[in-house]
Amino acid sequence: MKVPLARSKKPLDFLVGGTFNLKYWEDTARQLGAAARVGEQVQITKITFQGDRMLFDINGGLTSGRHWYDNISGGMGGGVPSQQSQTPIDNRVSGTPTLGTYILVIFGKPMEGLTSAAVKKMLAPIMSFDQRSATELYSETLSPEMKQAIADKKVAVGMTHEQVKLILGQSDHHGRETTKDGVETEWMQFGTPPGKITFVTFAGSKVIAVKDQYAGLGGDVAVR
Repeated sequence: MKVPLARSKKPLDFLVGGTFNLKYWEDTARQLGAAARVGEQVQITKITFQGDRMLFDINGGLTSGRHWYDNISGGMGGGVPSQQSQTPIDNRVSGTPTLGTYILVIFGKPMEGLTSAAVKKMLAPIMSFDQRSATELYSETLSPEMKQAIADKKVAVGMTHEQVKLILGQSDHHGRETTKDGVETEWMQFGTPPGKITFVTFAGSKVIAVKDQYAGLGGDVAVR
């Protein structure tokens, strides 16, 4: 994946021209969890044609593992249901839950003569079918200034979650807050005492504040 991929029972729309709602995808991932993060491999497990659209099941889709017949209780000869049939539904799951998602590719026109190579090219804005990692390919799209910031491991205002991850890796702690103005923000902490700790604050998908602190062995914290 070149972008975060959210778990979602409702298919994530993707227009053939490469247009998709990245903010909606990111917000859904924060609510339901990620089916895959940038650089992680996914598997297209099913393709369904729906007129001028193609529905992709990714990593088996998002399912509970239950089937319609898991809810059926039966009795012996029309009498009282047997003891076996009274097993709680939660304990009668006949399938394996999957934590994938769905992508709905919208063509808006007939799909005559469509080839697998054309589909791969079409999905290039969000997926890489190359053997190189998606993170490497994503890095190639960055500006020289952004590449230098990543090389210097310096987070700046305006960066995205993916760019911060390239620089600092996974956060050690994170949380959400609402400002006095009613703006919902997300903060991430990188590093643990003693030593340097970096706090990065996001509004939506962009960094709005970066603060470094240095915690000593005695627990004192100095803001730089």
